[in-house]
Amino acid sequence: MPASPSTARAINDRLALRLLQQEGPLTAGQLKQLTGLSRPTVADLVERLTVSGLIEVAGESGEQRRGPNAKLYGIVAGRAHLAALDVRTEGVAVLVSDLLGRVLAEASVPIGDDTGTGPAVEQAVSLVERAAKEAGAVRLHTVGIGAPGLIDPAGGELRDSTGLPEWHRRLMAALQEKFPEARIGVENETNLAALAEQRDGAARDRDTFVLLWLGLGIGAAIVLDGTLRRGVSGGAGEIGFLPVPGTSGLPSATDCDGGFHSVAGAAAVTALAAEHGVTAPPDEPERHAAALVRDAVRRSGTDPAAARFLDALADRVALGAAAVVSVLDPGCVVLAGEVGRAGADALATRVQHRLTRMSPLATEVRPSTLGGGAVLRGALLTARDRAQDALFAPPER
Repeated sequence: MPASPSTARAINDRLALRLLQQEGPLTAGQLKQLTGLSRPTVADLVERLTVSGLIEVAGESGEQRRGPNAKLYGIVAGRAHLAALDVRTEGVAVLVSDLLGRVLAEASVPIGDDTGTGPAVEQAVSLVERAAKEAGAVRLHTVGIGAPGLIDPAGGELRDSTGLPEWHRRLMAALQEKFPEARIGVENETNLAALAEQRDGAARDRDTFVLLWLGLGIGAAIVLDGTLRRGVSGGAGEIGFLPVPGTSGLPSATDCDGGFHSVAGAAAVTALAAEHGVTAPPDEPERHAAALVRDAVRRSGTDPAAARFLDALADRVALGAAAVVSVLDPGCVVLAGEVGRAGADALATRVQHRLTRMSPLATEVRPSTLGGGAVLRGALLTARDRAQDALFAPPER
């Protein structure tokens, strides 16, 4: 059936808005060329979107041209403010942006293990309030949160997980109370890192890949045919529980000791470095493990012990990567997390060589290119998408 006039207008409006988001300010002539719509239809949608406050004149296309066709139209970036949070066991980082994703304010706060649930939640909420105020945001339209643990697919809430602070689960409700008009969503941190790598990082040219998170804990994110796959219970990628050789036991439903986590988590990496005589100044477990790997990469060309440590670490990482490859055949594995980033190309190349020997399935192994901001970037991208979906939707009748 042909679309009704109102439906056709809504489709045209969303198409134009998406182009303005992707390409930046455009003239009416450029919109006509990119959309394939007629000149009167483009003129009509430009007027409609301007009146609705979604787009505005952002300048002119050139000094030599004048008149309505020379006007550049762009999305009104200040129409909505967004917040993105990276929630860790030891603290929270937040950024606030406009509708186009331009960062207006950033902040972070450490939260110690001995901090009670109530005070921890209060510190996190206050951090978001301060960042929003600094950004000049009267209110927040959408908030995206990245956190470790399982997300309930039905309710979209962070599930109770062993070893994670209670304040993580309380934070979402507290933010909703403080910002009642905001759309608030939470996603697993590894999944958000994968979305960021897919959009802006190491997997830009891939619609199917697996991101392997190597840090304090172990996890994986699965993107198949351009879509993030979460699993029935939200637990797709809980690779820390994967049984692997080289452990003293088997993991259980409540404890991943004995699984892949036991050979590739931060504590295991630190112990492996000690076995090879690789040292670094002590720090928090995740950062210490990363420092050991980073220093080994730096010295691996001249220090045989450092090279042997990286070889042994690659042997372990390849165990988990090979299991993922044998089931999913993703063609590409991205190494992320503190340890994955620290290993960079040196670790990725070693893991790829081992996968080539272990599996007949061709797999490229790449290091993350987004650094420590991948989770925040992913949270911002999802918040921006949700906000634009809401604002660009046709008005309800």
